[in-house]
Amino acid sequence: MFSFAIPRPRRKPSLTPMIDVVFLLLVFFMLASQFGHDKALPLSAAGGDGSYTGPPRLIDIGADDLRLNGVVVRMDKLSGKLGPMMETDDDIIILRGDDEATLQRLIDVAQFLQAAGFTRLSVVE
Repeated sequence: MFSFAIPRPRRKPSLTPMIDVVFLLLVFFMLASQFGHDKALPLSAAGGDGSYTGPPRLIDIGADDLRLNGVVVRMDKLSGKLGPMMETDDDIIILRGDDEATLQRLIDVAQFLQAAGFTRLSVVE
């Protein structure tokens, strides 16, 4: 075989430009993305101050149903049923989730009650 030129050693490609592009993309996406905003839901632990007065106001939250003091009630009727049980606007309402209820379901009920004007919610296990 004939050899017309001196064989040159093969060069390894430089990874520096690729690393620069990866870092630029990383910085771009970090600056362009909007991270989730945390929301605070004011709740208290049961038995915190011991100032529970009036008739019982226990809401059992199931996966598909709500029970106010053991009686099944729809969510849109819940605030109407709670109204006569409240002596003042500052009375405590106790929320208790079943084993099948998700945390999102508990939060949905708590947000519904807060929108209806009930501000003192307490969660028990």
